Amino acid sequence: MPKTRYIGNAILSILTKIASGYWHVSDTQCGFTAISFKALQAIKIHDIYRSYGMPNDLMVKLNIAFCTIKEVGIKPVYNVGEQSKMRVTKVIPTVSWLLLKSFFKRLWVKYLLKDFHPLFLLYHFSFVLGAVSIPYIIKIARIVLFTQNSVSPLTMLAFVFLFISAFQSLLFAMWMDMQDNERLYK
Repeated sequence: MPKTRYIGNAILSILTKIASGYWHVSDTQCGFTAISFKALQAIKIHDIYRSYGMPNDLMVKLNIAFCTIKEVGIKPVYNVGEQSKMRVTKVIPTVSWLLLKSFFKRLWVKYLLKDFHPLFLLYHFSFVLGAVSIPYIIKIARIVLFTQNSVSPLTMLAFVFLFISAFQSLLFAMWMDMQDNERLYK
């Protein structure tokens, strides 16, 4: 496998694990899929994304529908004369946006509307605290880089508290997400 494709595949696989909740799947970009009729009935097949993000979107939809999945190893074959028509500069932003929307859709549908789970609150709490900490880090960076003044202890304390709280909430939410989705492994 070419190095650029390998690195891109690894990054998209990590992002897809987070977005879909199927944390155990090692290669989410393969696209080789066998799906049961029962799983097809559980999702709206006509709503599946139709381009390079199709495996990513399918996995999120299957998770929202509480479908179990099983990964089966296959041997990829490269350098047999095929030329990829994929334009990385177009695919990366498109699939990244799809994964971001899909992640929040999974949180809202699965963990709030269908059945409330505390990880919904923890994820959102981490995002809010992270966003609130941004002005503090900007203020600290401006003071350190552009002035001779020292950063006030209150500003530093506020940033550290917000950042650590956001990071801890994110880690706990991800841990709860992994625990909750273990039941979807075959």
